[in-house]
Amino acid sequence: MNATAKNAGGRLRLKINLDYWEPSIWRRVEVDKDLTFAELHRVIQVAMGWGDDHLHEFRAAGRVVGNSSLDDDMFGGQPALPEDTTTLGELLARQRKFRYWYDFGDDWWHSIAIEARLPADPAAPRAVLVAGEGACPPENCGGVYGYANLLDALKDPEHEDHEEMREWLGDDFDPNAFDLAAHAERVTLVAQRSRTGLSRVK
Repeated sequence: MNATAKNAGGRLRLKINLDYWEPSIWRRVEVDKDLTFAELHRVIQVAMGWGDDHLHEFRAAGRVVGNSSLDDDMFGGQPALPEDTTTLGELLARQRKFRYWYDFGDDWWHSIAIEARLPADPAAPRAVLVAGEGACPPENCGGVYGYANLLDALKDPEHEDHEEMREWLGDDFDPNAFDLAAHAERVTLVAQRSRTGLSRVK
C-alpha cells in the first residue's frame, strides 16, 4: 500500500496564523490529508493573499519539508523531505501544530494549528477556506517591522513616505479587510488545479 492510499480517507481543519502581528491575521482551511506539502503551500499562498514570489519551507515533526539544499549535509542537518511527494497524512499523524516560513528575507512565519481531524468527505473540494480575518501584508514590505512602518506612513499625511506608500498600495488599502468569498474561490480553484500539475493561481 502506498503512502497516499494509507493516509487517504480523512481531512484536517487547520488554522493558519501569521506570527508576530496584532491584530491577528489568520485563515481557517479544511484540507484532505492526502495533499502534499507542495499543494498545501499553494493553498496557503492564495488563502493568505501572498504572491508566491519567494522561497518557502515547512517545519513539521522535527523535520524540514521543502527543497533539499547542498548546505543540509554540509552543516550537519537532515536533508529536507521533498514537499512534492510528502503528504500531510504521512507527517502530521501525531502532530498538533507545525510552521510555514515564507520569504527568507522578510521572514513571514506562520503557525499552523491542527484544530480537528475530520472524516473523509468525497463530495468536498480537496481544500476549502472557511474563515479568516485581516488583510495579507504586501510583498516585499520588509517583514513585520517594515509593514508596521508602512501602516504608520499611510496613516500620517505628514509622514515623509506617505505619498510613496499611498501610490504603491492605493487609497483603498485596508489592513483589516478580508474578502472571504473571493479568497475561498481561489483556494478551491488551486486545489483543483493541483491535480493537473498547475502550480500557481494569480
